[in-house]
Amino acid sequence: MKILLINHFPLEGSGSGIYTKNIATSLTKKGHQVCIIMPENRKIKEIEKIKLHPVYFKDKEEIINQLLFNFPCFTTHPYSNKTFYDLTNNELEQYKQKFIEAIKDEVDTFNPDIIHSNHIWILSSIAANFDKPLIVTMHGTDLIGYNKTKKYDKEILNVLSNAKKIITVSKDNYRLLNTVFPNVSNKTVLIPNGYNDKVFFLQTYNKEEVLKELKINKKYNKIITYVGKLVEVKGIDILLKAATLYQREDILTLIAGEGVLLESLQKMAKELKLKNVEFIGNQTQENLRKIYNISDVVVVPSRSEAFGLVIIESLACGTPVIGSNVGGIPDIITPKTGILFDKNDYIGLAQNILNIINNKLIFDSKFIAQSTKDKYSQDKIIDNVIDVYKKLKNR
Repeated sequence: MKILLINHFPLEGSGSGIYTKNIATSLTKKGHQVCIIMPENRKIKEIEKIKLHPVYFKDKEEIINQLLFNFPCFTTHPYSNKTFYDLTNNELEQYKQKFIEAIKDEVDTFNPDIIHSNHIWILSSIAANFDKPLIVTMHGTDLIGYNKTKKYDKEILNVLSNAKKIITVSKDNYRLLNTVFPNVSNKTVLIPNGYNDKVFFLQTYNKEEVLKELKINKKYNKIITYVGKLVEVKGIDILLKAATLYQREDILTLIAGEGVLLESLQKMAKELKLKNVEFIGNQTQENLRKIYNISDVVVVPSRSEAFGLVIIESLACGTPVIGSNVGGIPDIITPKTGILFDKNDYIGLAQNILNIINNKLIFDSKFIAQSTKDKYSQDKIIDNVIDVYKKLKNR
């Protein structure tokens, strides 16, 4: 089959971007042809066997035919802090027109059998107007956007009316969609996110060498890690408060990611007199593999989380995860792979971290990695997605 994938964000830096890239890679392994349309604000690297069709926006690089503003997102993105709610009417019309042209071009030249778009949002609505079967994956931030503003209601309702199938990525994601829009329950399916097991896997690394690569020259016995966007919903402030209760000279708290809260979180760390907290910015997937592998525990303290791709990436590297008991997180974390704690409970979070680093709770890294691969490897998850494609193509 020929699949046109569409995403509102680049293929790096967001969960849905990585989701799109992982699906594309797995589809090509199965012999399918793939084209991806997505926004970008920097020159892209080619991906073997995948046709890329970027729509360029302006950031730091000058690129021919780029729109003269940065691409919008729901909250923040490592490459852009502009949101859909900041767009002027003129910018919104330019945004739509560029993607109408891109999708029309690929419908005419690539001629896909299926369009698989991400987010119940603007680009999915545009794709719905073409005479191709449309599948949409809901990632959660789109539903938050729907609840935040009525500006895009027309696009959202167009997607819900015309999509042949809507993929949700967790039980909570599925429940929320069907609670808000019960009329779509007959075309909603649950298929969890997968991860690239060629990138994330259990591996032994020298802890000091990895830290030096991150420009951290102090030796640490234990490492607690957060990976993700620095926004309020991710609950990084809860982790910083917890750190006041577990911090020791030999314990490092690593915070990987970028976002609008960076400066305020750095200020908070100083005000809390935290000594061993390092903000290391956005990291490549290869660097994240090393970071997960040298970490004693990864913390996902989200106030809301549709799925949590970071969780399965960490578990794939054999590292247990402590996650808040919200959204799709309880679908993933089991007593053998990590711990759930009550949202916003920094005292409970600190106690769970102490239980792990003091060896009161011991996890089997090999079991964690293997069980995660068995359940969430993208090459296995993709078969469920392809089944959806086939049923629609054969109608």
